[in-house]
Amino acid sequence: MLLVSSVNVASANDVEVLHWWTSGGEAAAIGVLKDDLSTKGVGWKDMPVAGGGGSDAMTVLRARVTGGNAPTAAQMLGFDIKDWAESTGKLGNLNAVAEKEGWADVVPAALQEFSKHDGNWIAAPVNVHSTNWVWINKSALDAAGGKAPQNWDELVAVLDAMKANGITPLAHGGQAWQDATIFDAVVLGVSSDLYKSAFIDLDEAALGGADMVKAFERMTKLRSYVDDNFSGRDWNLASAMVIEGKAGMQMMGDWAKGEFLKADQKPGEDFVCIRFPGTQGKVTFNSDQFVMFDQGDASDAQVAMAASVMNPTFQSAFNVVKGSVPARTDVPNTDFDDCGKKGMADFAEANSSGGLYGSMAHGHANPASIKNAIYDVVTAHFNGEYDSATAAKELAAAVDAAK
Repeated sequence: MLLVSSVNVASANDVEVLHWWTSGGEAAAIGVLKDDLSTKGVGWKDMPVAGGGGSDAMTVLRARVTGGNAPTAAQMLGFDIKDWAESTGKLGNLNAVAEKEGWADVVPAALQEFSKHDGNWIAAPVNVHSTNWVWINKSALDAAGGKAPQNWDELVAVLDAMKANGITPLAHGGQAWQDATIFDAVVLGVSSDLYKSAFIDLDEAALGGADMVKAFERMTKLRSYVDDNFSGRDWNLASAMVIEGKAGMQMMGDWAKGEFLKADQKPGEDFVCIRFPGTQGKVTFNSDQFVMFDQGDASDAQVAMAASVMNPTFQSAFNVVKGSVPARTDVPNTDFDDCGKKGMADFAEANSSGGLYGSMAHGHANPASIKNAIYDVVTAHFNGEYDSATAAKELAAAVDAAK
């Protein structure tokens, strides 16, 4: 289906949107899109599916599509978009609006890799998240010496000091995607060559080698700083622990910033944002995108939604609230706070220097079957089922089996 608007968008239909933005900060961000669409006469029918990683949402979506009742649009990530495009043939074609508005000139090539299929635009990217962040309670950092860690040894020293000060050093939620989010940063911190070889090239020697053992050893060390009640905790509740001063830091993607902002926290005053120590100048990314399903009677609403998502003014307003950075290269950083400005600068630097990598943990490095195989090993190790040497061997074997 080619989505072409033939009537004024004021008469467009409502859009039913499946997404997993259910935390406080995320709900505030999606409200920006709802409000923008309402000015164009497009109503919003919300279909939220809780679960920060989006896997539950994809299960619900597949049931809806299989049952012949696809939503108007759905939030998707990375290789999930590719999988849906290749396996279903039910996605709408956004070429008309993309060409009219010049998306190809402003969307980074790394994002277009997922926004297009067979040369056709099938998704509108709403943001770029980066995953290798650490969010630190400023008071807890001051009590631990006041210096943000720049390398692994300094990170361990700060965590030890926080532990000695009687708070949980590392706020974490024991869910597979959260374990993998930390592992993303840990592996990149060991070396970018390891990250690329293991997670993008799927090189067996890298997956099972000495450097990967080192990465697992670092995960073991980080596990020692997590409280006993971490299992099953949602990511935003871990963020709340840092916000409330019950924990020192959280290793999480930049969507966590939305929770800090919603709690009226200010970067530099109440919390500190840094790249995971050892990953400065490098960025692991994922991009939330909206795909449109083939529904002829809603084409005007879909065009309006795609155009709104890609509008530069909206991209700024949405990402200021969400914690992410715009999916367009021509959006100014004027309205962004210090962490947002850093995020935009880091992304631009990594994009130009070759230090930009799709996030394994968030479906931008390899297909879901491989991602899930990695998840299983990482979580098993984090929960003490494997020692680090065994985990590296199991990782190589799991990826090989999933190829």
